[in-house]
Amino acid sequence: MTLPAAAPAYGLVCMTVGPEVRFRTVTLTNYQKLSPEERESKLLDLYADNISRVRRAADFCAARGIRLYRLSSSLFPMFDLEGDDTGRAVLDHLAEPMREAGRAFMDAGIRVLMHPEQFIVLNSDRPEVRASSLRALTAHADSLDRFGFPASPWNLLLLHGGKGGRAAELAAVIPDLPDPARLRLGLENDERAYGPADLLPVCQATGTPLVFDAHHHVVREKLPDQEDPSVRGWVLAARATWQPPEWQVVHLSNGIDGPQDRRHSHLITDFPSAYLDVPWIEVEAKGKEEALAALMGPAAPRETGAAPDSPLATREEGGA
Repeated sequence: MTLPAAAPAYGLVCMTVGPEVRFRTVTLTNYQKLSPEERESKLLDLYADNISRVRRAADFCAARGIRLYRLSSSLFPMFDLEGDDTGRAVLDHLAEPMREAGRAFMDAGIRVLMHPEQFIVLNSDRPEVRASSLRALTAHADSLDRFGFPASPWNLLLLHGGKGGRAAELAAVIPDLPDPARLRLGLENDERAYGPADLLPVCQATGTPLVFDAHHHVVREKLPDQEDPSVRGWVLAARATWQPPEWQVVHLSNGIDGPQDRRHSHLITDFPSAYLDVPWIEVEAKGKEEALAALMGPAAPRETGAAPDSPLATREEGGA
């Protein structure tokens, strides 16, 4: 496997195989069994604990030279619950620990992204789904604000295309999104509904960066492997949607039983040559930190501090 001569920033996705980075949650069913007072107490304990775990995740990444981290989209369950503002009030109470956790990443020069679950479908043909999707997306953007992360694609809020065959509707809704969501928004190709050719016009029309996933592309188009020439073409086409291009992010994964296997392998054994000059690579492998360590090799962790081409290099104290 050929790796880049100049190492990119490889990204850890949400949690670790080991116990170091893990998060707690609560189900809607169990939450609804609680009284209003119990709900507040439950969320206060859970949110405070998850914020402290986020803070520890910053230390984990910094110690290992990991400069890209995907923040879990499930840190604050019930935060976007319609008709219940308990979660919002609890996060208001935890404002300072949240800012401290965000500062830990920024001071270490670690870029933070978020990739909400696929239930967010902005272009659904059902009004109630569009409304709940907007509420959920806005809540995720609000949480990034509360951590103090700048409202730009540097701290990406990534979605798939949503309802298939409705690219025009997606392009129409993006300009009207609240700024905290719109300014961070990125779109990713998937294995079924939206290939990069479907999303590129949307990204070009709305100024939204395209996150290219070669594994999704290979599976969707039934290509032999990630060395297909189209992979390099889409890396470059996606790069043109990023401002600046040096902020481009791609996703890297391998199939367990070959290129057409949708399931992610434990480690990365096939690194596409099309990615050799990509600066930021999120690694979607079951091995998590083990996969990153194998890619990064024996090199010593890099010095902490903001990357020179990042908005954090000149940020004011406390973030955006």
